[in-house]
Amino acid sequence: MGGIARCRQRLRLTFARMHPKEIAIKDFTYDLPEELIAKYPLPNRDASRLLIWKEETISEDIYRNLDQYLPSNSLLVFNNTRVVAARLLFQKITGATIEIFCLEPHTKYPDITTAMSTRGSVTWMCLVGGASKWKPGNILEKKIVHGNMELTLQATYIEKIKDSFAIGLSWNEPDLSFAEVLHLAGGMPLPPYIKRKAELADEDRYQTIYAKHEGSVAAPTAGLHFTDTLFQKLDAKNIARSFVTLHVGAGTFQPVKSDTLEGHPMHIEFIDVTAESIRNLINHIDTHITAVGTTSLRTIESLYWLGCKTLAHPYIQPEELTVQQWDAYEMKGDLPAKVALQALLKYLEQKGLNRLITRTQLLIAPGYTIRIPHALVTNFHQPQSTLLLLVAAFAGPKWKEGYN
Repeated sequence: MGGIARCRQRLRLTFARMHPKEIAIKDFTYDLPEELIAKYPLPNRDASRLLIWKEETISEDIYRNLDQYLPSNSLLVFNNTRVVAARLLFQKITGATIEIFCLEPHTKYPDITTAMSTRGSVTWMCLVGGASKWKPGNILEKKIVHGNMELTLQATYIEKIKDSFAIGLSWNEPDLSFAEVLHLAGGMPLPPYIKRKAELADEDRYQTIYAKHEGSVAAPTAGLHFTDTLFQKLDAKNIARSFVTLHVGAGTFQPVKSDTLEGHPMHIEFIDVTAESIRNLINHIDTHITAVGTTSLRTIESLYWLGCKTLAHPYIQPEELTVQQWDAYEMKGDLPAKVALQALLKYLEQKGLNRLITRTQLLIAPGYTIRIPHALVTNFHQPQSTLLLLVAAFAGPKWKEGYN
C-alpha cells in the first residue's frame, strides 16, 4: 500500500522550530503488525492501494487513478536507478557459507558508474555474513556456468573498516564489467522487512519499469507501482516526467539507534542529475512538482543546497560540491528555490558540465523546510527510521494520522 501527501503551502507547513539534532526518535513510531507487511507484490503494479492525503483530508483509491489527483501541466520527478544483484554467496571448503552483500564502491572510485564498469577486478565495501569464519588474506571462489562460458569469481578479505569490509573481487573473464559479473553471479536484495528469500520473479518485479542506471542495493519502491498504462493517463493530462538518479544504499534501512538524531550518522548516497533535469525543475517550480519517492525528494532538495553553495562559493570545485548531514540547518537557506537552481545550472554551464555527479548526506527531518516539491508519492516506512522522519517533515505534525 502506498500513499501521497501534499503540502498546502510548501514553506509554511512545518513543526515547531527545533534543531533536528534534538529530535527523540521514540516519538516517531506507530503500530505495525507483521501480518500487514506484504511479502509479495500484486500481479498488476498499478492495482496497489493508494492513500490520498490532501489538505488534511484522507481518502483512498488505487495507483492506477493517480492521474486524477495531480494537476495538469505539472511535473513528476522519478529516480531511475537500477537495483543490482548485490548478494554473493561463497562456500568454503569446510562447507560454511559466506554471504557478501555489496554496499558501495571503495573510496578510490569517483562514483558508482565508474566502479560498475570496471573490468577484471574491483574493490567494494561490503557486509559479510559469516565473517568470523573468514580470515584476512583468504580467497573464496565461486564458479558460474553461463552458456559456453565458465566464470570464476574470487573474493579476497582485505580489511575491516568501521561497520563494513573492504573486499577485493576479481574474475577470469576480462571483457566482463563488474555489473555484468553481478548479473551472472549475484542475487537480488530485498528490504530487511520482507522476511523471505529472493525469488526469480523478484529480478523483474523489484525493478521500476524505467530503471536505467545500475548501482542501488534497494529499489526506489514508490516507483514500483507505475505502469505504461498509468504513464499514458499522465501524458493525457500533460503531466511531464523528469528523471534523476540516486543510488540507494543499505544505509537507507539503517535504524536510528541513538536516543536523538544528534548521535545518528546519516548515510551517504550518490546522486547523478543532468542539466536538463534541473531546467525541468526551474520551469515547473511555480506550477507543481511531485517527487516520486523519498529518494527523488532527497535528490532535488539536495540540488537546492548545492545551488546555495555555488552562490556562496562561486569558485568551489565540483569534487567539493557535496551536501553534508547538517548543512540544511546550519547554512543560510533563505534563497528562493528557483534562484538556487538557476545558480547551480549556471555553475555547471561555466564548468562545461552537462551533469552533476556527487554525494549527499542530507538529513530531512521535522524542522526542515521543503523547498522544491509540492507533493510526494511514497510508500509507508518503518517506525523510527530516517525515511519516516522525512515523511513527517513533509506531511507536518499530523503525519501519524495518515499512518494510523
